[in-house]
Amino acid sequence: MLKVTPTDVLSKHSISKNGTSTPASLTQSPSTPIVLTIAGSDSGGGAGIQADIKAISATGSYACSVITAITAQNTLGVSAIFPIPLEHVEKQLDAVFSDLNVVAVKIGMLADCDIIKVVAAKIKQYKPAFLVVDPVMVATSGDLLLKQSAISTLKSELLPLADLITPNLPEGAALSGSDVPFSEIKCNEGAMDDMISELRQLNVNAVLLKGGHLEENENSNDLLIFQDHVEQLTAKRVNTHNTHGTGCTLSSAIASYLAQGHDLLQAVKLGKQYISNAIAHADELDIGSGHGPVNHFFAGHADV
Repeated sequence: MLKVTPTDVLSKHSISKNGTSTPASLTQSPSTPIVLTIAGSDSGGGAGIQADIKAISATGSYACSVITAITAQNTLGVSAIFPIPLEHVEKQLDAVFSDLNVVAVKIGMLADCDIIKVVAAKIKQYKPAFLVVDPVMVATSGDLLLKQSAISTLKSELLPLADLITPNLPEGAALSGSDVPFSEIKCNEGAMDDMISELRQLNVNAVLLKGGHLEENENSNDLLIFQDHVEQLTAKRVNTHNTHGTGCTLSSAIASYLAQGHDLLQAVKLGKQYISNAIAHADELDIGSGHGPVNHFFAGHADV
């Protein structure tokens, strides 16, 4: 297992899905890097579409959006959810893809089988260069947010289209079919290694398994899982309760860096560095009385 830290010097060559190396200059487009986020709206501004747009903008790309649901939400929790009608989701997708040169797409929570199928069909139709899926499916309590039928549809229809999926430990367990209790996953450092082989069976190009739930660890370690090897990314864990929207932010930042021409490993490393800094600067903000957001526009964010 190779160990990579967010501050490693980036290679001047990009690595394609098949492992071949080409100069980064050949992978970069002179046009504006446009990233589409497909997700729900967080009225509190800390997660969902709002966090995605902030992260994409802060990391140097142009953000556009398709909203799948509207939540009544703040730093204390979610009080209501209004799903957007499927035909309007389709119209949003057609409007964006038919006019904007979308290079990368980030997908957040999709609530049921029907919307998963709609979004997957549009991804197949328009064929963006890069797709990052953040499979939001487990609540902080450990309860599943998606029915098993929706998880099955996600695995069969959408995940095989992705260049990268970014589950946390409970989501990784749900995707791999593990019946390990949520309370054990949170404190079991070996749970990450145990999931590698199962996650490789998902027919996905790469999986970024996030270790943020291992709260007792001094470092926040993530595993970037390919079919033939694993990269470990390490950052110092920050002691803060202001971590609302970290998953949305990380996956959006990775999509942004992919749109700018970075290869997958570089994009993940840069995304890890960006989210680590955004968490480290989170307490500079005074937002709400619950779990506040990370600081997307921390001083020096443009230099990451």
